[in-house]
Amino acid sequence: MKVKFYSSYIWILLGFASAVVKMLTANTPEMVETYYSKGLYLGIRKVFDYSLSNFPFPSIYLFFGIFALLLLFNIRDWYRNYRAKQLSFSRSLRKFVGFLGALVFFFFSLWGYNYNRLPVEKHMSLEVRPLKLEELKNELELETKELVQLRQLIKGVSDSALTRELFPEDLEIHLRENLAKTLNTYDYPSSGNIRGRLLYPQGVFLRFSSAGLYFPYVGEGNIDAGLHPIQWPFVMSHEMSHAYGFADEGTCNFWAYLSTTSSPHPAVAYVGHLSYWRTLAIQYLRYEPEAYGEFRRRLPDGIKADLTAINEQMQKFPDFIPDLQPKVYNAYLKAQGIKEGVLNYKRVVMLVHAWRQARKS
Repeated sequence: MKVKFYSSYIWILLGFASAVVKMLTANTPEMVETYYSKGLYLGIRKVFDYSLSNFPFPSIYLFFGIFALLLLFNIRDWYRNYRAKQLSFSRSLRKFVGFLGALVFFFFSLWGYNYNRLPVEKHMSLEVRPLKLEELKNELELETKELVQLRQLIKGVSDSALTRELFPEDLEIHLRENLAKTLNTYDYPSSGNIRGRLLYPQGVFLRFSSAGLYFPYVGEGNIDAGLHPIQWPFVMSHEMSHAYGFADEGTCNFWAYLSTTSSPHPAVAYVGHLSYWRTLAIQYLRYEPEAYGEFRRRLPDGIKADLTAINEQMQKFPDFIPDLQPKVYNAYLKAQGIKEGVLNYKRVVMLVHAWRQARKS
């Protein structure tokens, strides 16, 4: 009896096997760091860097364009089989599950195993812990001083919100060079043509409670073009950090902070501190809302204008389905082994504080 062989089975098995490998390597971060993050993944990055990264448009458009064509072809075939009364439910289900298996396989193979790499605090010997209220206030005051000093250094600045013209013209290149230099300082590989692209239409991410996305199937970081330019440097550096092989959200915020705040361009350094300041402020607000309100009122007019401009821009893109994205992404992060879920983004506060303490010792 001849047994038919279907390619869908290969993708189902590969998807299942890659998920199993992800689970088995969860407790071997040193091995993942050595053989994948600093091994195989660097080769994968070179393929992206010499191909899709050179396209004059975001490669995610190409991915979904091809996806749409394949979907149309499959709908056409499904309809023809339906009209000819040859529609097979088992065949359709097998193809669909096979497609999901392929997505899972390429997700982990092209980037996803970085979730299991050695945490940055272990690599850098940082003692990470939750901050006490007094420590949080000190961080906020320190960042405020930095903001006041840096904003005065921006050429052409006024008490109005910063505009795109005040930032480097070649912003993406500038940010990539800063990030690469920062990673090299801490003995991480950082070669390649990492991309951080603006994605249109505006609100494509913001309406789903997100500012950007690293898409592992094309190896590029994307940020919502609807963000205020004040937010571009930090968010773009965050997504580029993902492209360098860091999956943890708090870690990518950490690299974005270190790289932007070390920029020789005062506007970039300023907004790097401002992005971190906003994270600190949100946490302090929850502890002492009245004290925070008074603290914010005492800020210089220029800084208040920048904060107001960011808030007003974000309000232009209300969520399509409020609270859906945080719940879905929270479940996704926990499935990848990040126990705190979306709260992982705020781990940057512990990392920056630990980094400061390490520099003092």
